[in-house]
Amino acid sequence: MIQSMTGYGKAVAVFAGKKIHAEIKSLNSKALDLSTRIAPLYREKEIEIRTLIATRLERGKVDFNLWIEKEEGQSATPINAAILTGYYRQIESISREMNIPLPADWFSTLLRLPDVMTRTETEELSEEEWKAVKETIEESVNRLTEFRRQEGMALHNKFCEKLDNIEALMHNIEPYEKMRTEKIRQRLVDALKAIPEVEYDKNRLEQEMIYYIEKLDINEEKQRLANHLKYFRETMENGQGQGKKLGFIAQEMGREINTTGSKSNLAEMQNIVVRMKDELEQIKEQVLNVM
Repeated sequence: MIQSMTGYGKAVAVFAGKKIHAEIKSLNSKALDLSTRIAPLYREKEIEIRTLIATRLERGKVDFNLWIEKEEGQSATPINAAILTGYYRQIESISREMNIPLPADWFSTLLRLPDVMTRTETEELSEEEWKAVKETIEESVNRLTEFRRQEGMALHNKFCEKLDNIEALMHNIEPYEKMRTEKIRQRLVDALKAIPEVEYDKNRLEQEMIYYIEKLDINEEKQRLANHLKYFRETMENGQGQGKKLGFIAQEMGREINTTGSKSNLAEMQNIVVRMKDELEQIKEQVLNVM
């Protein structure tokens, strides 16, 4: 079954007081266009993350975001007590030596000094945490893939509806083909009769009319169009990654419909061809979303 390139997936995991968020969304694109935003702690795994996503998604404009949300108690920047104490003692010493008054608001003064509010700890990514992160990424991709399948089913149903409409319109042309043949014959005869004192060979006229009508015959176009409609349906059932092939088949369908239109010198037939083109145009627009 075909898949859409449009999708969205998100997964959340908790590890050591952190909430790990993985969010991924995709739109249609001719190839895989992957952009990532990854929390600093996990950037060392960026190549592995990109490979994982590229293997699963194949095509589409994909945006991936991986970030950490820490618990409230951990989110506040800690005060470095050792540095703050050092600043306090230095200010007291300078105040005594130089006879300068001490600050009225100690905290306001000390908290503005360099490195008092700077984090000094360095986090390292453990194997256990990376395992939890990787599972979260995979879950977000799984959810996006499921979204794509659901969208693909909707596209499949839409395509089947449009293919059925084109097939029905193709059959609606048939009654006008016989009428057209008789109209062409009568038009030529009337034209000859309108010219006075013209003699013509009826057998030769019949041969010329047969040749002319054969040039306007659309049975081959109808047969090829029927084959393309069948092939389009079969391709949809062959699994994902069929978007480009479906686009090529739609182009071939368009050629047969256009040729039918150029041979249809009857207003009723041309009106049907216009409706067929409208149905096909809707197929072409939606094929761009198929992976």
